[in-house]
Amino acid sequence: MDLEFNKNEDQLKQLCFQLQAKAKKTKLGGGEKKIKEQHEKGKLTARERIEYLTDKEAKFLEIGLFIGDGMYAEQGGCPSGGVVAGIGYIKGRQCVVVANDATVKAGAWFPITAKKNLRAQEIAMENRLPIVYLVDSAGVFLPMQDEIFPDKEHFGRQFRNNAKMSSMGIVQIAAIMGSCVAGGAYLPIMSDEAMIVDKTGSIFLAGSYLVKAAVGEDIDNETLGGATTHCEISGVTDNKFPNDQTCLDYIRNLFDKLGASANAGFDRAESKPPKSKLEEIYGLIPSDRVKPYDMLEVIKRLTDNSEFEEYKALYGKTIVCGFARIDGWAVGIIANQRKTVKTKKGEMQMGGVIYSDSADKAARFIMNCNQRKVPLVFMQDVSGFMVGSKAEHGGIIKDGAKMVNAMANSTVPKFTFIVGNSYGAGNYAMCGKAYDPRLIFAWPTAQLAVMSGSSAAKTLLQIRVSSLKSQGKTISEEEEKSLLKEITDSYNEKLSPFYAASRLWVDGVVDPVETRSIISMGIEAANHAPIEKFNVGVIQT
Repeated sequence: MDLEFNKNEDQLKQLCFQLQAKAKKTKLGGGEKKIKEQHEKGKLTARERIEYLTDKEAKFLEIGLFIGDGMYAEQGGCPSGGVVAGIGYIKGRQCVVVANDATVKAGAWFPITAKKNLRAQEIAMENRLPIVYLVDSAGVFLPMQDEIFPDKEHFGRQFRNNAKMSSMGIVQIAAIMGSCVAGGAYLPIMSDEAMIVDKTGSIFLAGSYLVKAAVGEDIDNETLGGATTHCEISGVTDNKFPNDQTCLDYIRNLFDKLGASANAGFDRAESKPPKSKLEEIYGLIPSDRVKPYDMLEVIKRLTDNSEFEEYKALYGKTIVCGFARIDGWAVGIIANQRKTVKTKKGEMQMGGVIYSDSADKAARFIMNCNQRKVPLVFMQDVSGFMVGSKAEHGGIIKDGAKMVNAMANSTVPKFTFIVGNSYGAGNYAMCGKAYDPRLIFAWPTAQLAVMSGSSAAKTLLQIRVSSLKSQGKTISEEEEKSLLKEITDSYNEKLSPFYAASRLWVDGVVDPVETRSIISMGIEAANHAPIEKFNVGVIQT
């Protein structure tokens, strides 16, 4: 391997080490002291419950690990949004699991918590996966109730989704393993079966203090809404259990008897590892993000036998399209190309820019994949669409719209990985979050924004200086440099994949070597949901 490869490898491995350290800290939730308090109450933590419930030999794909990162500092923070969620396996059956983390503000719901819960339900609905709720929450975080309570994508939407999933035949199982109060009480009871843990689980619309204030009745919480009350008197819950473990064992037994689901019919052959080592990806992504590299070499580290059947290889070269298998699953891959190529006019650095011919090629390829029922994988390292008079006169807007139309109307499942840049309309065309990828993850090398940091900072500086001059103020060259640095630092912070992950613009930040398994789990999940007929709508030619 050459010096450049080793430099790239060191840089990306360092980023992955930082990712792992950040993940380890985040998984502590409210901290070791709060975890100890859970154990003293005879309760498992949210992560321990999921680990006990799910199959030990199978992967658990966490969704939204870094949600809330750097947010709500005045409230003491909200690691992972105070809830753990993901796709796992119970008795060999793939499912979604959502568990409130009572170590974080007693599992209270922040605005970002609602967004994460709705994302988990969305994954279950799109893929027709059973969903398990492990409830242990103090309810809405009252100081921020105006940001979580009444709107369409707020707290109440989850109960609407409960009802919709029920009508779709999606199995929902709930376990009340701690507090479950007020509106939150509807989530487990709108599920198909609701269990409760004796002495630690409780469910009521209003706790004892509120009952005293509202109707003057003196009653303790256990008598008001404990396991005995709801299993023997009200009939609200179905069964009670002496501890977390026996309750989770019961859920595992339920899954052991679930009937088979429908099948979308995606093709899968025997899985084969890549011939080119997966770990070599570390050395292929330049440490300097403006340097070119060959995306085909990255793809060959992800595909079975490192095989890739390229579509229109000699046309529209700034986007690579082609068919492959990943862990046995047939996939169509669409990726931005950044290598330097030789043309009749000399060398051309592609730089991840989408040209008219590339957009046209991608649109046609998307339609082919839909016709053949082949899931799509998008690999983003895109600077945007080409600009300038030549591009405009050539119809770049029309061709870009054609690609966006085909991608947006695609009915086969889409999976997106942000490898490097994800700027402007390029994010949209390459299936950003707004276009409903079944899963979307970023590598540690990713950046998401309207434009690059340097371009945006210079633009913002010009606006700021112009504004100061209009007020009759002058600015020295030194002050201008200081202002540029301030703007650049602020903008670069918001380019980070962790900034995107904290707001659920992506489902998480992952080590590149996890990409194959994520795609495989994603297609396996999508295969539970038969797809609709593809109708691309109106496309200008």
